[in-house]
Amino acid sequence: MSKPEVLFVLSIDTEEEWHWDDPFPEHSFAVENVKYIPPLQKFCDNLGIRPTYFVDYPVLDDARAVKYFKQAVAHNRCEVGGHLHPWCNPPYFGETTEFESHVVNLPTPQVAAKLDRLIDKVQSSLGLTMTSFRTGRWGINDAVLGLLKDRGFLVDSSVYPLYKNEHFSCLDAPLGPYWPDLQDPNIPGQQRSILELPVTVGFNHGDFKYMRKLSALAEHSWLEKCRSVAFLWHTKLLRKTYLSPELSSVTDMQNLMQASLQNDAKVIHMYLHSSSLLDGATGFYEHQNAFASMTNAIKESVQYLQTIANVKFATITEATHLLEMRKVIPESEKLAMKDFHTPEPKVSASEIVQ
Repeated sequence: MSKPEVLFVLSIDTEEEWHWDDPFPEHSFAVENVKYIPPLQKFCDNLGIRPTYFVDYPVLDDARAVKYFKQAVAHNRCEVGGHLHPWCNPPYFGETTEFESHVVNLPTPQVAAKLDRLIDKVQSSLGLTMTSFRTGRWGINDAVLGLLKDRGFLVDSSVYPLYKNEHFSCLDAPLGPYWPDLQDPNIPGQQRSILELPVTVGFNHGDFKYMRKLSALAEHSWLEKCRSVAFLWHTKLLRKTYLSPELSSVTDMQNLMQASLQNDAKVIHMYLHSSSLLDGATGFYEHQNAFASMTNAIKESVQYLQTIANVKFATITEATHLLEMRKVIPESEKLAMKDFHTPEPKVSASEIVQ
């Protein structure tokens, strides 16, 4: 039996570091984690991975980072996309609370002004025109998607499937690449200018449509009191997994990739934060020797994927072009779940993200 063809994308939210339980930093941004970008890139080179770095404003203000990325991009080793953290991306409009930290909560003129400053910063620092983007802290709405489309971005990766909080919901979003509707980016639409390419999320086995419905039901408030989610997780009957070495074990990521291929995934998209490469920087990824732990997990996962699929490594914009050429982007995304009318699950602690 021949192995399936799959694209592998690794994206890195490349940003300042601070302890995520503390207030959002609004000055004197620390970016010591960028010292790990050169060894991370070398690690990726050795595996054949061509990563996508979603870079935010403080990183672009750091001379070391600019030097690293100029060299890597000049040799076509990676892609640089945009990453917008409202609290550290000028122009500023006052204090950033939890509410203002989410791009989807800002007035559209503020988002436009910040996005334009980020675009100009990438152009002036690196001489690049970006084609890819991810919001800080995930989530996207019609206004932000429209701004990206109008500025010529080709691919967004702000949708975080199977997740919701009080500010946005991606519960109904497809699990694979799709053309988002300009009025509701969580569902497929008719436009063909900008693609949504979410990170890989799914379950440890089974039909994802059914598992998705079962997971939502298990997380419903009255069932959660019965600890149904914990029971399903510990018995391995159902594990909702995000393809990130920050959140998931190697075994869980391997199971997710295998199940994703069984559900006809065309892209396997792993992600991480650059700040997690620095020991103890955020309070989120609390591993000793974080860089070694992270890269070992990536290596084991990728090598496993290569045993079960024919893997082509691509940046996120390259993956977009390849998907279009191969005509494998669904015209009507079958994994969109609007028709299931499942109860809204509560957010589990293991899925809290920045």
